[in-house]
Amino acid sequence: MMPLSQTATWREIHAQPAIWQAWGQTLDVAALRAWIAALRVPEIWLCGAGSSAYIGEIIAAGLQGQTGSRLCAIATTDIVARPHAYLRGEPRLVISFGRSGNSAESIGLLDALDALAPDWPRLNVTCNAASHLAARAGCKVICLPEACHDAGFAMTSSFSTMLLTALSLLDQTLTPKQSPKRWADLAKDLTALLPAYAAQASGLRRPDRAVFLGSGALAFAAREAALKVMELSAGQTPALWDSALGFRHGPKSFVDQGTQIWLFRSFTAQTLAYEADLAVELAQQFPHSPLHLPQLPQPYPEPWAAPLYVALAQVLAAVWSDSMGFDVDDPFAGKGTLTRVVAHVRLHPVEAC
Repeated sequence: MMPLSQTATWREIHAQPAIWQAWGQTLDVAALRAWIAALRVPEIWLCGAGSSAYIGEIIAAGLQGQTGSRLCAIATTDIVARPHAYLRGEPRLVISFGRSGNSAESIGLLDALDALAPDWPRLNVTCNAASHLAARAGCKVICLPEACHDAGFAMTSSFSTMLLTALSLLDQTLTPKQSPKRWADLAKDLTALLPAYAAQASGLRRPDRAVFLGSGALAFAAREAALKVMELSAGQTPALWDSALGFRHGPKSFVDQGTQIWLFRSFTAQTLAYEADLAVELAQQFPHSPLHLPQLPQPYPEPWAAPLYVALAQVLAAVWSDSMGFDVDDPFAGKGTLTRVVAHVRLHPVEAC
């Protein structure tokens, strides 16, 4: 079996700092923000499937309360299944995220827009310049560097770079001039964190179950973290996610003696107070279930901290997958149940009203 360090997934996880550093200096934030502002839409929809949908959830939760266009995270899987329930009323800007840009739901959303809301503006963010999202007529397109087009099964650099790209365009607390430095800071911090993450992962016993928790945007970062563990372990390591306060309301029953818990902590004082209370409670109630409280080198607003926390789960998932003897780049090889680009989705025609 190929050593973990030689797998595409491991290389793609560790390529993230260099990708962020370079792309953050290249992305024309000012021009893209001006284009969005000129649309004067009441809402901006953040759409994708799986990890690409979680990008929207992190952003919508993390930037909640901003003035201007309301941010709404709506999965393409929801819209494609029920297009008439969504695609009506005044125009919204629909931002589609897609690593391959070729998934059935990405195409289905654009088809549904053509049928039901042809005047709605669209912005497609993809890692594949040769994809449907990149080539679709009538859409504005951001093609990320080819290095983001992960060859491995799990989305790693594609997830983080699409997330940071959209944050640069939508976070009003950051000016276009400040954007390159934010990317550079994140790249520097992840460069320092990755060796520590790898050492921690190698020193831990693989858990029977894993739990990832956070608040606000970091709850959805926890969702992506849990997905990475389940994907790369081919479902053999069940993983749960929840918010720090929501976890007590039933999901805590998931914890047993073989569970490891990871809490992605906020840098907001009030939020952190609730998370500290939960940490004390979990340590008391589950002394045999390790509670991990990862530290970041410096504070960031919740959505910007998300890719640094998710990178920890990427490393954990890859190390655990390798320890189980799976092909880290394709844990479902030979099974035909899950594929890198979701298969077996048949699109049904959308009838105009």
